[in-house]
Order: sequence, then C-alpha cells, then structure tokens
Amino acid sequence: MSEASLKSFEILLGVSGGIAAYKAAELTSQLVQAGAGVTVAMTPHALHFVGKLTFGALTGREVCVDLFEQPEIYDTRHIEATCQADLLVVAPATANFLAKAATGISDDLLSTLFIAHDGLKLIAPAMNHRMWAAAATRRNVATLKEDGCVFVGPEEGTLACRETGPGRLAEPEQIAKAIFSLLSEQRPRSQE
Repeated sequence: MSEASLKSFEILLGVSGGIAAYKAAELTSQLVQAGAGVTVAMTPHALHFVGKLTFGALTGREVCVDLFEQPEIYDTRHIEATCQADLLVVAPATANFLAKAATGISDDLLSTLFIAHDGLKLIAPAMNHRMWAAAATRRNVATLKEDGCVFVGPEEGTLACRETGPGRLAEPEQIAKAIFSLLSEQRPRSQE
C-alpha cells in the first residue's frame, strides 16, 4: 500500500480534551484525502477546544460525543463502530485518557470505544511535560504498550503552558505516517 492510499480502510479517531485537539482536524483531513473512511469520537472536554461541526465537515459523517445522545433510544453504534474500524487512533491522548485506557475505565464514549475495540490501536499523547514525566503516566504508558498499543510522540518543544519539554502532540504528518505503516500490511476488515 502506498502512502497515497488508505482506500477501503476505516479509521476511528478519538479526540480527547487538550489544546492539541485542533491538530486532530488536520490529521482527519489528511486521512480522508488518502481515501480512508474516518469516524470521529470526541470527549466532552474536547468540545471546549474544537467543535463537532469541524470534524463533521471534514469526514462527511456524524461526530459522536455522548453514549446517550438520544436517551429514549438504546443505541449500540459505539460498539458497531469498533467492529468496522481497522484502526483506532487517539490524538491527542491526554493523561486522563491514558489513565482510563490503562485501567479499563469506560465512563464516556471514547473510553468505551477504546476498551471495546479489538483491533490495532495507535495513541498520540499530548500534555504538560510534568504530566508526561509523572510516575503514574509512565506506568500507564508501559501498560498500554504491553497491551499492544503503538505510540507516536509526544515531541519535545514549546507547550501550551509556554514551558518547554516533552509533551507536544506529534505533527499530523508524523501520525499519518505511522497510520500508513500500521495499515500497510493489513487488509481492510470490509474485505475479509
């Protein structure tokens, strides 16, 4: 598979609540332009940084935020989305998300999707450098790596807090390159 094509692949993109969420829009655009079907799931906190309309316009699909958007209807789309996805990507992944994912907490849509997805998972962390260096975060990352998750970044540089250190979200191009690499030896689930 060339880097120019992700045709027939389905990617579930999780966006957690950090300032780097705006970079997820650029990643989404790159993936869609490469031919992937992209479904975006956001945490409620992510909505403080970028709106659903942005991702809906880029993907042409409904953006999911809440497990119970229509409380009068029991809906299992969140589980169905994980069955169709060839890859689940979380970018940015906050320290909070990493803690949930490592311990199996599924108390919102994104953490539920993460635990339900039985395929490839790629995580692109973004947070303050002290949060990244914290012992709890290091343990959570080690656990997720043991569970088979692939990590991209974080990068070192100037952070939103105007301090410098590791914690910047990897650039969208770097995340996209890792996605191409992961999927290059896979067949889309739709073709199995």
